[in-house]
Amino acid sequence: MSAPTPEPTAPPAPPEAQGAQKAAVDARASLETLRSEIAKAVVGQDSAVTGLVVALLCRGHVLLEGVPGVAKTLLVRALAASLELDTKRVQFTPDLMPSDVTGSLVYDARNAEFSFQPGPVFTNLLLADEINRTPPKTQASLLEAMEERQVTVDGTPRPLPDPFLVAATQNPVEYEGTYPLPEAQLDRFLLKLTVPLPSRQDEIDVLTRHADGFDPRDLKSAGIRPVAGPAELEAARNAVAATTVSPEIAGYVVDICRATRESPSLALGVSPRGATALLSTARAWAWLTGRDYVTPDDVKALALPTLRHRIHLRPEAEMEGVSPDSVISSVLAHVPVPR
Repeated sequence: MSAPTPEPTAPPAPPEAQGAQKAAVDARASLETLRSEIAKAVVGQDSAVTGLVVALLCRGHVLLEGVPGVAKTLLVRALAASLELDTKRVQFTPDLMPSDVTGSLVYDARNAEFSFQPGPVFTNLLLADEINRTPPKTQASLLEAMEERQVTVDGTPRPLPDPFLVAATQNPVEYEGTYPLPEAQLDRFLLKLTVPLPSRQDEIDVLTRHADGFDPRDLKSAGIRPVAGPAELEAARNAVAATTVSPEIAGYVVDICRATRESPSLALGVSPRGATALLSTARAWAWLTGRDYVTPDDVKALALPTLRHRIHLRPEAEMEGVSPDSVISSVLAHVPVPR
């Protein structure tokens, strides 16, 4: 009897591919430690931390909504410290000018010429605090930075650093003296994250930390150290881009977005840009959870934060107490899930 023919074995991956795979694995491990690192300063906001990481992986921006005092600013500062990224904060006020954000040309008397003075937008993580308190003209100054990742002053485009993320905050309960963000600008935010009040135990932990000497203005004393940097983020982004999306999943995303356009409670449904955003965030979440393919559960997990700010309720639905989250949840419950 002749010996069985050995089954052919797959050739080993080239060194470049092996290096990329190892970089992706190391990047995921680094990002997994991010929660514990940020938890040294911020208590009980794991979903907001995850949303910010997803936005960084997708090169998107985040709108943080929560009442004052729930650690929105501290969250962004702790994220920047944990990722070894530069961060700047702009307090948006009614008298803030676009040049206060983007920068302007300044006359240099020594050289008798104008030179560009960069504004705070030239950073990795820009905290736009209370963005709805500034007039639309200043709000619009961020549009080019968020979409094109550059600032044009005097006809000269100037690229922004990479990574670049705008984390804008707004207060959901105080609207006097505010300028609601237009739909076009809301659509530029990849995610809208709600930052809730902490639970009783989490609030006790916050008070205990402060009683033990925690200073939110000194993150180094809290023991926060960088666990990742731009190199790890770039490796993670490459891995997310390689995450498989089946035709069935793409169709599922489209069906969800089209269903919002047909909802009787909505005057404005999700645009095709919103469908693209949902697919991007689902891919990032799938990779973060250790898979190289997207499932319907990944789409459902990111549907609310990705779509809640991209729909517009009819006035009669709003008067009846309908919320964007309830409309999206209803859509998810009725759109058939691919097998």
